[in-house]
Amino acid sequence: MCFTITDLEELQTEHPEWQMELVEGKIIVMGPSDYESEEIGTRLSTFLNIWVMSRKLGRVTGSSAGFILPRIEEDDSEKRNLRAPDVSFVRADRLKKTKRDFVELVPDLMVEIKSKSDRIKPLEEKIQLFLQLGSVVGILIDPDKLTVTVYRINQTPVVLQNGDMLTLPDLLPGWELAVSELWPPEFE
Repeated sequence: MCFTITDLEELQTEHPEWQMELVEGKIIVMGPSDYESEEIGTRLSTFLNIWVMSRKLGRVTGSSAGFILPRIEEDDSEKRNLRAPDVSFVRADRLKKTKRDFVELVPDLMVEIKSKSDRIKPLEEKIQLFLQLGSVVGILIDPDKLTVTVYRINQTPVVLQNGDMLTLPDLLPGWELAVSELWPPEFE
């Protein structure tokens, strides 16, 4: 059976507690993120959003914001994908007004955060798909290895660790974040 975005919207309305994506006509139901992965995503979203909002550069969203990606095959309207990165950024000139719906565009920045049950390869494949469709930067955060890998189309991925600074000069000139700031603090 091949599902459509309308089918996904209906199912999402019936089960708002589920996070779902439409991938090549199949509805993929994903379990919730583990607490640490979600906290890392919230921390990154916060750091990004403070920078972006104060400069009116665009929009930062979290893991529930769905993007309708371009068709995989031009002649097959059923092969539209609805995907949701863990964190995303869209430049202001590309989305001048927010929508009360999924947006039909590819974010400029997309971030995936490895949760406890995730495998790296599918996350890397998702990042590569977004890059091929037009994202400028894809980031994979791996809390298990305490690494941040930055992907750009046709470039070797750059792996950052504690002590390194995450910068995105091609999207957010001047913004920087110490990788160590992503990891949740320990309270004593």
